[in-house]
Amino acid sequence: MLKKITSLLTVGLVTGVSFAQTPHYIHCASDHAISYQEELTPGYRSIVNSAFDYAKERAIVNGQQKNSYTIPVVVHIVYNTPEQNLHDTVVFNQIANLNKDFNRQNDDAGNVRPVFNPVVGSADIHFQLAQYDPDGNPTNGITRTQTSTTSFGSFNFFLGDMSVTESVKSSTDGGISPWNQDEYLNIWVCNMSISFMGQETTALLGYATPPDGLSHWPAGSTEGMKDGVVIQYQAFGSNNPNPLPDPSGNGGNMEVLGRTVTHEVGHYLGLRHIWGDGDCAEQDGVDDTPNAAAQSDFDCNTSKNTCVDNITELGGDAPDMIENFMDYSAESCQNSFTLGQIGIMRSVLENFRPDLGDGNPLGITTQKSIDASVFPNPFKNEITVSIETGKADHIRLISTEGRVVFTSDISEGSLSFQTENIETGMYIVQLTYQSDIVFTQKLIKH
Repeated sequence: MLKKITSLLTVGLVTGVSFAQTPHYIHCASDHAISYQEELTPGYRSIVNSAFDYAKERAIVNGQQKNSYTIPVVVHIVYNTPEQNLHDTVVFNQIANLNKDFNRQNDDAGNVRPVFNPVVGSADIHFQLAQYDPDGNPTNGITRTQTSTTSFGSFNFFLGDMSVTESVKSSTDGGISPWNQDEYLNIWVCNMSISFMGQETTALLGYATPPDGLSHWPAGSTEGMKDGVVIQYQAFGSNNPNPLPDPSGNGGNMEVLGRTVTHEVGHYLGLRHIWGDGDCAEQDGVDDTPNAAAQSDFDCNTSKNTCVDNITELGGDAPDMIENFMDYSAESCQNSFTLGQIGIMRSVLENFRPDLGDGNPLGITTQKSIDASVFPNPFKNEITVSIETGKADHIRLISTEGRVVFTSDISEGSLSFQTENIETGMYIVQLTYQSDIVFTQKLIKH
């Protein structure tokens, strides 16, 4: 990763105007972020590596004990111009796509080549826009901050200094400070373009902070970086109206399917780049992903087999897995996580981010102060809510992207309603009494 960054800087300085005219993307700077934190806090990379090894070990033993995880998300839109102030529908779309990718419900899941069928699967990890902020106030899980900062990108980034980019995470530096990072996944969406010879160039699409063995760190030792994910605003959501120029230099725009976010959340949950940020001698630490000599460059080259592997589940040697979300291949050919990657992410949630996926996706402190039952679960065409003891006067059914798909008053102790027109997926049923939340429960529509 650092070699690529240095190379890009050299090309930019030598060729001058060509750098400004042709986009040169660093798809993901998560490894660079680790190097930056290593400079601030020597030993950080070692702790990240130790955390990964521990998560991998625990994934084999108990990584699949819990059936499902639900992660509350807050999306921080930090904008300088109107086009950067993305509409709520773009956020809803991105959360929906994130859920599809992590639960193998993406429309292109079947495009994985047959050789990889034995090792791909669903992580059963769900993402829900928070309904309550850390102070207990109702929210849609989206914050909006208008900033005088024209860009959170800087040439200093190429020299190893991410302080300008990190300032998007600070309310005193032009951005917005995170919500409780133990209980919410914070995603910042902003402009990180770089001005070069009078032209704006998109240089970085995103980065994330991996788990670092938090319990091993003294207070304040990682305060140089704030936990979460940062995304270039054009790379967020598949319905984003802002074009993202094709980095090939052939003109046109990239097809954006929201998979920069999928990739970065993978890092946030402990995954490494599938090529191990090196050559065939470097590995990503996952047993069922083929080694690769280098990252893909925004293409879908199915002919590549750059390293010799011996993976039992794949019948020995296997081609480079351009289908993997942790590659740099074009978003249109990314479609899968492997079972090994899934085990690590679930182990991270159990061992390093235990308060994040604990089943309280709305940020609600009081979940059940009445006795009620909601059935069937999973449901198909109808849901019945029965209040056994206590009172409720209103019901809401909330989708994983934070939209209320059904709402009604409850005049008696039970209510049944039809759900034929509700899409498949995970939902939250919420009962309130005099505006106080008295009951929540997760439901699955199949």
